[in-house]
Amino acid sequence: MKNIVFALALITATCASYAQQPDEQLRKQFAKCYFTDTCNTVLPYRLLSPLNVDSTKQYPVVLFLHGAGERGNDNETQLTYMDKIFGSNSFRQKYPCYVILPQCAENFRWCETDWTLASHTIPDTISVYLNAANQLLDSIVKAVNADTSRLYITGMSMGGFGTWDLISRYPDKFAAAVPICGGADLNMACRLKDMPIKTFHGSVDKLVKVTRTRNMTIAIHKCGGNKIDYTELTGKGHLIWNQVYNTPSTFQWMFAQKKNK
Repeated sequence: MKNIVFALALITATCASYAQQPDEQLRKQFAKCYFTDTCNTVLPYRLLSPLNVDSTKQYPVVLFLHGAGERGNDNETQLTYMDKIFGSNSFRQKYPCYVILPQCAENFRWCETDWTLASHTIPDTISVYLNAANQLLDSIVKAVNADTSRLYITGMSMGGFGTWDLISRYPDKFAAAVPICGGADLNMACRLKDMPIKTFHGSVDKLVKVTRTRNMTIAIHKCGGNKIDYTELTGKGHLIWNQVYNTPSTFQWMFAQKKNK
């Protein structure tokens, strides 16, 4: 237990040390909202809408799941790293879409499992806040002019685990997924063999074992899946998300994916 507590503290402290200063002007673009799910869980979230919404058009929807260091209830910290990415003029002009950024509470996880393990079995019950995030996504899709053939999910670290967990439970829901330095239940691989997945991990990650992504990729291939694209960043540790999200091909690939309705 001491090792687990230490690892969680290290993740939080390390991520905090790499946190960028918030850009208040960019953050004003993300509407501050709250959602109550059917279990009465109150979920803080930010919503970024497309520039100049055209009511005659349908737009993709992106669900972003943050890492452990951004947990809380301030409805602010989950924008760390991502305000400058999703909120940039270049992103918004190139990829008009809705982006949902929910915030998981302290002492909870998107996937209730020990991140330090070499493997895990998906919990029987979806986690409290991932369930709320999933219901929030459904609510937003119904409320806006969403293109249901272009629902995307991405997340980093704890959010990478959450991304794998949600697509494992709902493999037909998303057009594509981009989990970063996370881990999945290998028994779910065959459920994901037909889903476009672009995943990343640092080769010397000391917080989440690189074998988590390596092994899931192998397992999907063994099931006959050929839509998973794994990039291992040689010599990189855990904090790879800025590099991944700022690489143009990441979002080019994601937004090019489309699911049959």
